[in-house]
Amino acid sequence: MDKVALTAAALYAIVLLRAGGTFAVGWLAGAGARRSRFAERISSAKFRRAERAIQRWGAPVVAVSFLTVGFQTAANFLAGSMRMPLPRYLPALFVGGAAWALIYATAGLGVLEVLGRLFAERTALGVSAVVALLLAVCGVVVLRRRRAALSSGDTVAEEA
Repeated sequence: MDKVALTAAALYAIVLLRAGGTFAVGWLAGAGARRSRFAERISSAKFRRAERAIQRWGAPVVAVSFLTVGFQTAANFLAGSMRMPLPRYLPALFVGGAAWALIYATAGLGVLEVLGRLFAERTALGVSAVVALLLAVCGVVVLRRRRAALSSGDTVAEEA
């Protein structure tokens, strides 16, 4: 149990720094945008209404974003750029970050233990599983790149 607690504590410190840093970068980007040529666009009534909604109701979204993959950074950046008040943001960061750290510490250590046993007891099976996983990932990447190249080639052909 000590291993899980230590891992969770380390992950919690990492997520607080990373998500808090993303919030700060968003805050600075928002401040810069408010001073740029985009200032008149982001001072519209519709934008201010969206900003107020995020400031008021965005904390639960930030907390839940830690349970997703890929949305967490966007939620923290948006909370910062839309100037979510710290008294609303920090509790969401602490709760969501704790959930994230506990999930990754328990599930992550469990997966590592299973992989360690697999490689120790059946090395050939472990190597085969890793090779199959790498081939699957490479196949997905190649497929996506081909589809992207075909779709961009279609738009170029249509424009000509």
